[in-house]
Amino acid sequence: MAAAPIAQGGKAAPAGHHALVTGGGRGIGAAIARRLAADGLRVTVLGRRLDVVQALADELPDRLHAVAADVADAGQVAAALAQARERFGPVQVLVNNAGQAESAPFAKMDAALWQRMLDVNLTGTMLCTQAALPDMLAAGWGRIVNVASTAGQVGYAYVSAYCAAKHGVIGMTRSLALELAAKGITANAVCPGYTETDIVRESIERVVVKTGRSAEEARAEFVKSNPQGRLVQPQQVADAVAWLCSEGAGAVTGQSVSVSGGEVM
Repeated sequence: MAAAPIAQGGKAAPAGHHALVTGGGRGIGAAIARRLAADGLRVTVLGRRLDVVQALADELPDRLHAVAADVADAGQVAAALAQARERFGPVQVLVNNAGQAESAPFAKMDAALWQRMLDVNLTGTMLCTQAALPDMLAAGWGRIVNVASTAGQVGYAYVSAYCAAKHGVIGMTRSLALELAAKGITANAVCPGYTETDIVRESIERVVVKTGRSAEEARAEFVKSNPQGRLVQPQQVADAVAWLCSEGAGAVTGQSVSVSGGEVM
């Protein structure tokens, strides 16, 4: 299917455009995919497990398409982008949401954990951006939104590798914004605080097992950093991403938008 036409001057409303959302099978990624589809975009959801992203795509088969790839593997990313273009045409919107978090005291962290965090969170973002960018340059219009984290804005104990990777994502976002500023393409980061996702629920379960605290006590530890006293909801992150993908956000680029209830200002 051909992409929606681009209006003169390199501007176009997002409806009908093709968006690629990585890590789109569940949690924040699924919320973003659903929101962009509801806004009228055609959305390719990419994940490591095809069955997971396919289950989401089956909800709206005319708007959602599933592809599988490890974002840290350039060959797999290229193949997935080729499948995405075959279905929905060139990519005008890229949401780099795929990520992974592991914790360890710095003194006990091994090089393998460090490399995993860089591969998925930082290198994966770079590879997917390089793969999708030619479409945006050809159209003279594009939106790149990197889902970083408040861990890209401040430090947290025991997740130094994750923080390093997410700080790298924000640095890359700023550089991209400057390179692309005159080409009709924006690049921004969205930085959620602790969000109601499987990752946080699994983290709470680990705290319960390791410390003997109740689930409520463990959850309170995650909530207390948020001045609003609650976990961020995936839909709230998706709404911020959707705005950055819109025509109205065309003058916003190089920014790190914290979606954290005021934890980071």
